[in-house]
Amino acid sequence: MDLGHILTHLGGSQDPDLLVGFDTSDDAGVYRVGENLALVQTVDIITPVCDDARMFGRIAAANSLSDVYAMGGRPVTALNICCFPGDGVPDGVYSDILGGALEKVREAGAALVGGHTVRDRELKYGLSVTGLIDPSRILRNDRARPGDALVLTKPIGTGVLINGARKDRVPQQQFQNALETMARLNAKACAAALAHDAVSCTDITGFGLAGHSLEMARGAGVRLTIHADSLPVFEGSRAMVEAGVTTAMTSSNRTLAADKISFADKIDETTRTLFFDPQTSGGLLIALPSSKAESLVSALHAGGDTRAARIGEVTSGPASLSVV
Repeated sequence: MDLGHILTHLGGSQDPDLLVGFDTSDDAGVYRVGENLALVQTVDIITPVCDDARMFGRIAAANSLSDVYAMGGRPVTALNICCFPGDGVPDGVYSDILGGALEKVREAGAALVGGHTVRDRELKYGLSVTGLIDPSRILRNDRARPGDALVLTKPIGTGVLINGARKDRVPQQQFQNALETMARLNAKACAAALAHDAVSCTDITGFGLAGHSLEMARGAGVRLTIHADSLPVFEGSRAMVEAGVTTAMTSSNRTLAADKISFADKIDETTRTLFFDPQTSGGLLIALPSSKAESLVSALHAGGDTRAARIGEVTSGPASLSVV
């Protein structure tokens, strides 16, 4: 199912107050409700990434809240979306999931106002989130400009780590470190991006670094160049790729990006694969003036995103991704 193709046939909205719709595959919709105020709206659900129900709830919530931060907004309300099996789940699991999520909603300064539950054979959980934003400070994914620098706030490689952990092939401390990073909100990263005059932003999730980078490149009609040596990667993720661990989305992500991505000959196959690895609650990819990139990285490190790095730059088109 090509959802992008389906959405194309729906056509865009004619409402002048819809500031960001689905035409550029941005992270959330933005609707103006006043001269200096707009709503940011998003929804996301995921399947469990670990056996710790409370940690899963935290990560699922952080993953959903991230779309508001990726737009430059501030979450204000959230609704639970619970797709839960009717039986076969130990007592306390559902309350732990919801309790972990509530921790993150409160940490974000938002209010949990309700939700909806359906029976589903496969457990899934997430949030519908509404945020507030100044219409003049929206961080769209289609505003990168030639000369901008690219900064990534979290490492990549969660997809293969999650699947490797399911097979007991990832050392516990390595996996715990990745889980804690996934559970970290992108709130401070968003604030730092705005303070450093970021012009464009997206969060790295299911389509991997390659897919979401290409959305930014296509939207702005620019080329993104990423330096593989500068890319932060979770400890253990390369070993999982080299051991043959993969995900259900890796191959499709590679296919979707194939005609718009090029790799320098020196880039090994493991690194290439990690560009297509789907991420859960990943970091923000930020385009900003080159002169402010190092200051942003320092601010991100001080705020807890200690693996944040300047990973590349934006140049004139054609719309594509180049890995060197």
